[in-house]
Amino acid sequence: MISRRGAIGGLLATVAPTLAGCGSRQQQGTQALSFQASPTHPTAVGLDAVIDISHNVTVTDFAAVQRSNILAVIHKVSEGGDWFDPSYPTRRLQAEAAGLLWGGYHFGTRQYSGEEQARAFLSACRPGPSTVMALDVEPNDANPRNTMRLGQAEAFVRTIHQMTGRLPLVYTHPRWANGEKYGRRGLRLEAAITPQSILARCDLWLADYREEPEVPYAWSNMGWKLWQYVADEDPSHAAYGSTPRAVAGVTHADRNLFYGDVPALYRFWRKKGTMA
Repeated sequence: MISRRGAIGGLLATVAPTLAGCGSRQQQGTQALSFQASPTHPTAVGLDAVIDISHNVTVTDFAAVQRSNILAVIHKVSEGGDWFDPSYPTRRLQAEAAGLLWGGYHFGTRQYSGEEQARAFLSACRPGPSTVMALDVEPNDANPRNTMRLGQAEAFVRTIHQMTGRLPLVYTHPRWANGEKYGRRGLRLEAAITPQSILARCDLWLADYREEPEVPYAWSNMGWKLWQYVADEDPSHAAYGSTPRAVAGVTHADRNLFYGDVPALYRFWRKKGTMA
């Protein structure tokens, strides 16, 4: 989920999806994938019911998205401290009217302080009682010098917590979080995220396109909450070597597994609207 201002690309791997039941409230056809996730989650089952999109995606009908067994949408809100996704406000109203859970994410950069970026994000996101918020922490391959630094990410999270009483999700790749080289430019975070960081108190939105996703060191005792297993909003780039279920109502979308079943997904969204 790199910067949505321009074209994007990604890496994907292989595994076979299987249908599995995920609770009495699960919609018929909602898909789950079984996989080896981590020592913390040795036999996890992920609910394939969350997409993330931006203005680069054409949306024709959120009701059709919901009928495709998608339960939640996370939309880009902002980037840096001065860019806001123009499609966010209208789509939020449409998606919530269609009965979809809603969230917003911020793509972090270096140009503005973490506090400034958090305030800009909140001014546009306008989180409601059950709006999931997320910070995208990854290399800015399009403009490497404008990559968010660790201290800025921590300041962003602290500011969100101070202003809302809630902690956002943190979206990141394991190599980036662990201070290793990652991305097309071979960049690296100046230091690995540690379990003592405020970022490690946030639920993990993991970006990893391999059969067995790696949980970053800082979250080794927590595991992931969302796993982005198909990236770049491109249905032809299916992780695991098979085309994921088509989502009606949108041209394309990133795909995410939720760690749990349908009732747990709804509980999680409600929880993220409460004090952290």
